[in-house]
Amino acid sequence: MTEAERQPQGPALVIFDCDGVLVDSERLANEVFAAKLRELGLELTLEDMFARFVGHSMPYCLQLVGEMLGRAPPADFVDDLQRRTFEAFSRGLQPVEGIVAVLDALERRDLPYCVASSGDHAKLRFTLGHTGLWPRFAGRVFSVVDVPRAKPAPDVYLHAARSLGIAPPRCVVVEDTPIGASAGVAAGMTVLGYARHTPAARLEAAGARASFDTMARLPRLLGLA
Repeated sequence: MTEAERQPQGPALVIFDCDGVLVDSERLANEVFAAKLRELGLELTLEDMFARFVGHSMPYCLQLVGEMLGRAPPADFVDDLQRRTFEAFSRGLQPVEGIVAVLDALERRDLPYCVASSGDHAKLRFTLGHTGLWPRFAGRVFSVVDVPRAKPAPDVYLHAARSLGIAPPRCVVVEDTPIGASAGVAAGMTVLGYARHTPAARLEAAGARASFDTMARLPRLLGLA
């Protein structure tokens, strides 16, 4: 199947991951996560955190922490981590540079968009709300908690497309992690990789059709410029 046959009229829906794509949260969140792990005796660099945890759901991260510790993390681990993370977000969370201009360009072309994230709804409402993006996504927010399987399974992307009535081959996914890119590919969607914290080669190895390191390039990749 040629690209023209696959997307005869261009994309009909753009699906954004949230953390690291819409909100500039990855470094803040993983600094807090690493500090929390140090209290349990696990010394991980920020690079380790990005390699092991970014893009995964919280249940997966808890399982991995348990394997590294050799025991389950404390019962209050998630609640305390979430509290500290939200405190860090309250002090410094911003939209990803250039994303507002991308959303403006999509709206000028009447090209629908939504968010599909490994975060839960409380986190999505907080981060999108704190950065002023929530009104632009309200009613089009999809979380991994809505589906049976987390990324790299395609469930959350297929759920978003099905909810909005768009066939998967007409969807473009914007992701910043190999886990998310793999999920988009498994959903039968075109993936564009935002290579800010993850090397472009890793995103492309996971199936991203193209990669970019600044949001200013995304409208052209979407055929908007």
